[in-house]
Amino acid sequence: MIRHGPVLGRLGLVTVLLGAALPLIDFFIVNVALPTMEHDLAAGPAMLELIVAGYGVAYAVLLVLGGRLGDMFGRRRLFLAGLAAFGVTSLACGLAPDAGTLVGARVAQGAAAALMLPQVLATIQATTTGARRARAMGLYGATAGLSMVAGQILGGVLVAADIAGTGWRAVFLVNVPVVLIGLFLAVRTVPESRSERPAPVDVPGTLLLAVALVTLLVPLTEGRAAGWPLWTWLGLGVFPFAAVGFFLVERRADRAGRTPLVPPSLLALFSLRRGLALVVPFSVSFGGFMFVIAVALQQGLGMGPVAAGLALVPMAVAFFGASLAGPRLVGRYGTRVVTAGGVVQGVGVGLLVAAAWAWWPDLGGAALAPGAALAGLGQGLQLPVLMRLVLSDVPADRAGVGSGVMVTAQQAALAVGVATLGSLFLSLVPALGMRDALLVTLAVQLTLIALTATLSLRLPPTMT
Repeated sequence: MIRHGPVLGRLGLVTVLLGAALPLIDFFIVNVALPTMEHDLAAGPAMLELIVAGYGVAYAVLLVLGGRLGDMFGRRRLFLAGLAAFGVTSLACGLAPDAGTLVGARVAQGAAAALMLPQVLATIQATTTGARRARAMGLYGATAGLSMVAGQILGGVLVAADIAGTGWRAVFLVNVPVVLIGLFLAVRTVPESRSERPAPVDVPGTLLLAVALVTLLVPLTEGRAAGWPLWTWLGLGVFPFAAVGFFLVERRADRAGRTPLVPPSLLALFSLRRGLALVVPFSVSFGGFMFVIAVALQQGLGMGPVAAGLALVPMAVAFFGASLAGPRLVGRYGTRVVTAGGVVQGVGVGLLVAAAWAWWPDLGGAALAPGAALAGLGQGLQLPVLMRLVLSDVPADRAGVGSGVMVTAQQAALAVGVATLGSLFLSLVPALGMRDALLVTLAVQLTLIALTATLSLRLPPTMT
């Protein structure tokens, strides 16, 4: 059983969604700021990759632990602590005097985000039911997807505005007033909830999960920029052993009656397993696309940060509209909405391929708009439904663990997408040129979209 506080009201929902938006925005907001950071901090490619990877790896590694701590000590309490820490670490990022300090601050910022974000989904799961939960999950999915796109738009505007000479620092400093507003609202509007029988922290499972994610994400992210030294291959070699070790330790703890970090019995839930099978390729595709398009627009087409950000506005608007319509469409058409979304997204990316083929290097926002809008529309039809599906059968007393597992899978897949599709794109540029490298990378993305759409046909036709 779960001990409930008051039902999550509208303002409370807005507050936790604000907390959900901040970590996702910050994962993508640096993409358009990297050229300015490179100039101001004299940072090489490997250091720039660490600025991105340090945040993403810390975030992914600690998310499940953050969910467990929320179950133990109270989700509202951990949300407030994580939000406050996110504000402090954002200030540290904005004031960093050199690239090394910025990397350290980004790692700490990712850890703060990992404390905060699992509490959002867990609070929604524990304090809403029925139609209210479906609407809240739809809005969470809309917020998540819109934040990923809006991060790059906002980053471009802030860097170009150069408010009070802050330049790239503004992409971090802007978080501070937002965090203060969020703390003020959260204290008054977010109810407390926690597990009635909280389990102790699974230290072996936590360490093995950390080793598995670090040995996968750090080599993939840093390998290309560092020239694929021996340590990257050793790390990738350790990953499968760490992953298998993690599974065996968790299974042994589960069978012994203890509560592991990721209970295998939770992964046995049909909805969670099937949902994650779609969230992963979707997120790999999404993360890689957002990184590659930022580089192609700025370095390939010579767009400034504002123009590069504004080119994605049609995608953001279409995503948000589709996300809001999602619950109603699911009620009428069931999970086939996900399949339709994959088809629409594929058509949108196909239009982007055609536009790049025909108009490069004179490709402008008007030529990009139809493909970007359709891609965003398709993504908006998929992501909120998938998130709702993953958590639909998770018991309330495991809400923190379930949300941590889902967000960890999503975040790790986003980072893998940036590392793999980004590395593919950048490695092809010297040989093929920017346009053809973009076309090849988008073709690979189309394969991932087709995989997601095909897997969606295996979903149950209706959703509770």
